[in-house]
Amino acid sequence: MNALFFVIVTFSLIVFQTIVFPSFVWFSQCFDLMIMNIIFLSLVYSYYSVILAIVLIGGIMDSLSGVAFFHHIFSYLWIYLIVQLFKQFVFKRNYIFILSISLVSVLIQQGLILFSVFIEQGREGIGQMEVLLMVKQLAWGGVCIPPGVWLLNGFRQYWIYLVNTIKKQIAHRYRG
Repeated sequence: MNALFFVIVTFSLIVFQTIVFPSFVWFSQCFDLMIMNIIFLSLVYSYYSVILAIVLIGGIMDSLSGVAFFHHIFSYLWIYLIVQLFKQFVFKRNYIFILSISLVSVLIQQGLILFSVFIEQGREGIGQMEVLLMVKQLAWGGVCIPPGVWLLNGFRQYWIYLVNTIKKQIAHRYRG
């Protein structure tokens, strides 16, 4: 049932990022919403199957976006790795930890974009990049990702409650 929850969350975030948010002026150049999902998956699970799920999510986002292929896969795997390393040393529900991981995650994606532009176009390509857009995405990420991760945690807790309630009702109904 946890897998179904994450499929629904991933699909919803993809729809919001690719269809809903681009139509709003404030969110047209928003940070990658999937970062919230990747951070949450990294905080909740440490299984190898999560790596496969992250690669799958990254492949979907690479297919839908206009950036170089493997950009999202690589950045999501780096985010997962950094969260896995640092959650051993820091209390993972700490606001400072979530905020710093959020900012680092947005910086990872921005750094990979800068690197890919540098590889394709050289120094003159980097000079033409919109620095203000990167700063806005970093600010939006710092403001929106930590509450988004906690919101995902709340939805997951509610999902678990609903699933357990339905299981009890079904068991009660068919036992007697």
